[in-house]
Amino acid sequence: MTTTAPLLDGFLHALLPLRPRALWAHGSLAAGDYQEGRSDLDLIAVLPGPVTPGTLRRLVGLHRRLRRQPLAAKLHCTYVTPATLHDADRSHLTWAHERLMRRPVTPVTRRELHAFGRVLYGETPAALLPPVPDGQLAGFVVRDQREFWRPAVDKARLWRQDVWVDLGLLTFARATVTLRDGRLISKREALTELAALGAPAEVVEDVTRRRYGTPDPASTAWLTRRAELTRAYLAPAIDALVAASG
Repeated sequence: MTTTAPLLDGFLHALLPLRPRALWAHGSLAAGDYQEGRSDLDLIAVLPGPVTPGTLRRLVGLHRRLRRQPLAAKLHCTYVTPATLHDADRSHLTWAHERLMRRPVTPVTRRELHAFGRVLYGETPAALLPPVPDGQLAGFVVRDQREFWRPAVDKARLWRQDVWVDLGLLTFARATVTLRDGRLISKREALTELAALGAPAEVVEDVTRRRYGTPDPASTAWLTRRAELTRAYLAPAIDALVAASG
């Protein structure tokens, strides 16, 4: 992580004047599956009090100053406070994809933080973040598959893009394991699981090459075929998973 470490150090240094209680990493960086230049840097900063307009301006300025650093576009950070962390449905100020937005800290992310979250600064997730009951985690996973991913499968235009193929398949495999075994797995483990779940082998190999190898440029014909294979697999697979989960 020759480029990642300086970026994280610089980000933390710029954040310290806001007196954060903690800075945590989740996702691939915490799970040990981080691929520099390919994986996002998923962070959560716990600020001491409410995010005021002045705090907002300082955060925007902080991220804009980082833009010239390598990998800065992949640094995503959600800003929470101890008073707002208890509500898994609440949306929080987030810098992602080089802009401000609001999004929740989902039960999956919360369970990740408790299971293998990486503390970059300050207090641990266990000290500040309420635990995630198994029922809450399972309920979120089922809703995500039913209400987000299953409708998305019907939108053919999306599935010519790498990101939809990758996340659609990997999220399905991870959801399956969570609902079956009650545990979270990395993206690398999800690729192995996909083979056992009967996903199209050539698509799984394509995802693996692009994440861990040096892929050749994709042809138009392959992008079309890959989209068709992925959608044909995911539609009934998601339906069956949701039905089995009640």
